[in-house]
Amino acid sequence: MIKRSLFFANPAYLSTKNEQLVVSFPEEGKEDKTVPIEDIGMVILENPQITLTNGLITKLIQNKAAVVNCDKQHLPCSILQPLVGHTEQTERFSAQLSASLPLKKNLWQQTISAKINNQGQHLFKRNKNHKKLVRWAGEVKSGDTENHEAVAAAHYWQNLFDIEGFTRYRHGDPPNNLLNYGYAILRAITARALISSGLLPGVGIFHHNKYNAFALADDIMEPYRIYVDDLVYEMVVTEKNIDELTTDLKSQLLKIPALDVFIDGKWSPLMVALSRTTNSLYECFANLSRRILYPVYQ
Repeated sequence: MIKRSLFFANPAYLSTKNEQLVVSFPEEGKEDKTVPIEDIGMVILENPQITLTNGLITKLIQNKAAVVNCDKQHLPCSILQPLVGHTEQTERFSAQLSASLPLKKNLWQQTISAKINNQGQHLFKRNKNHKKLVRWAGEVKSGDTENHEAVAAAHYWQNLFDIEGFTRYRHGDPPNNLLNYGYAILRAITARALISSGLLPGVGIFHHNKYNAFALADDIMEPYRIYVDDLVYEMVVTEKNIDELTTDLKSQLLKIPALDVFIDGKWSPLMVALSRTTNSLYECFANLSRRILYPVYQ
């Protein structure tokens, strides 16, 4: 079942009753609304005047819903994590922490090859110069020692948008604002999937900055970034004004968890596909497999 993403941009009081999330509004005469907690995959809290009960937080976490807080700039800045995400969590932590360096390098090779191939397929869909990316995807070596990721990224961003002088930069001009928001949502979904698979999101196979609590999420989401890029591309083409990240634009980006992706020969909602990816990653750590399942952009 596709989980629902809830976005709260206005003041509200959130509580729980009979396994439902109850939304109460400060406006006089406005009726409460309810949502079954088991249907919720993500809750984004943007307004500082939102109040949650501890009982609701506990139920959301127990149902593996990602609860995301936003900062003053209205960008996601934190995600709540459960202490226990899987019944075999201790064993899975051990397998992850015992992974050898050659295995990690092999997993990073698979990850970057999948990312570059998806970037090439996206450029192909947009009738852009894609042939170099398709070739580079097959040339990535263990650990990506020749840094094909950076070379491919430079080519990809130079060719994707029909915007003169566009540079992919966190604090750059639009549509960087849309990409930042979309990637933040994707990161939260990825962290949720990792925790549900009994893995530590802070211990990466490549990313290892000591200040990064989601290093593994940043690794595993790489081949999935293309789905954010695809959605943002459509918004750039169809929207009149993308300078301000409006509620309407955010609502469009909240479709990311439900986007259809092609993985292992089948179409699947992105949120479900990510769970398959993280489960396959655990199987690699446990020496049950040598292949991570990643989606192939169609």
